[in-house]
Amino acid sequence: MSQSQTNQNILLAIGGGIAAYKSADLIRRLKERGFDVRVVMSQSAKEFITPLTLQALSGHPVASDLLDTAAEAAMGHIELARWADLVVVAPATANLIARINAGMADELITTTCLATEAPVVICPAMNQQMYRNQATQDNLANLAKRGLTIWGPASGSQACGEVGPGRMQEPLEIAQQVEQFFAPKLLQGQSILLTAGPTREAIDPVRYISNHSSGKMGFALAKMAAAMGANVTLVAGPVHLPTPAGVTRLDVESTQDMLNAVMQNVDNNKIFIGCAAVADYRIGEVAEDKIKKSAQNMQLALVRNPDILATVASHKPRPFTVGFAAETQDVEHYAKDKLIRKKLDMIAANDVSNPELGFNAEQNALKVIWADGQHDLPATDKLILARQLLTLIAEHVALLQDDK
Repeated sequence: MSQSQTNQNILLAIGGGIAAYKSADLIRRLKERGFDVRVVMSQSAKEFITPLTLQALSGHPVASDLLDTAAEAAMGHIELARWADLVVVAPATANLIARINAGMADELITTTCLATEAPVVICPAMNQQMYRNQATQDNLANLAKRGLTIWGPASGSQACGEVGPGRMQEPLEIAQQVEQFFAPKLLQGQSILLTAGPTREAIDPVRYISNHSSGKMGFALAKMAAAMGANVTLVAGPVHLPTPAGVTRLDVESTQDMLNAVMQNVDNNKIFIGCAAVADYRIGEVAEDKIKKSAQNMQLALVRNPDILATVASHKPRPFTVGFAAETQDVEHYAKDKLIRKKLDMIAANDVSNPELGFNAEQNALKVIWADGQHDLPATDKLILARQLLTLIAEHVALLQDDK
């Protein structure tokens, strides 16, 4: 199975702002996802980044002149407008946003935006005061009413030294949103319940046992499942991650809390994905007051927590049940044992001993195993990995439905 998209064309329109330097990384991020990228840029954008750089990265000549003789011989701006499946204007400066809103055709970017039937995405990038100005807000609101999509801006420190909203979203974030935009609707009509993040088991009112799970893989799965058309319920342990668009989120702390939330919702879902790093043990007796440091040593009596995956897998009616196995050695052996022992339909195993993958990392790699087969998903960004895993799940669920 390929990890890339196919036959999707992205026209990247680069405005003349300091954030234009990020466009090089954005092209790379889009191409590693399999998108074909062509670039149009304003004359002022050339002051920040060269067309040669963008040509080398995209693999295509860069267009910037509306009245280029060679391009106009083939109606270049019309050809680009027709070629694009999505137009991404990044960075979109205040000036460029105003001219697109006014319907001007005074240079290549604005003309192409007028001529295309493809969806257009605006990624604002400007000084925070310029962004807050009512003129800019009115322009963006008007573009949104016309059906253009606005991504961002982010907030933070700016090149001018000020702090506030107006930063262009980071290239990875934009590329991920493009990927979501084109996600195949393989899960349309499916309902998915999934868990993400760690759980916390209280020792006393101020201390707890937990693990290093960031929740990023589970949240990527929730985000991509929603983009692929699923109705998604996410049971999240204590993490500081934004709720993906279109996802119903239930926040919990302990393993027992997570089990309760899962079992309250399991009957309404056809697929269950247990991505959370659940604590296997909890404190036998939680202290009512803070434990004082007194003795040189202290012993904590632990008891087994309920097994969420096994409980779901044995539930009637049974959802298609997918587990995760975070291992530090003999990954395949332990994953296969867990698949059989817990009676799962599929398991996704990863090696968390590699600091560049797994917990807290932006990338991951998975070995996906089922009863009569397996598939390796090599290291890549977690949203790409989520699409790959969900595609495998969708294929298996479809086969089960066909057999009925």
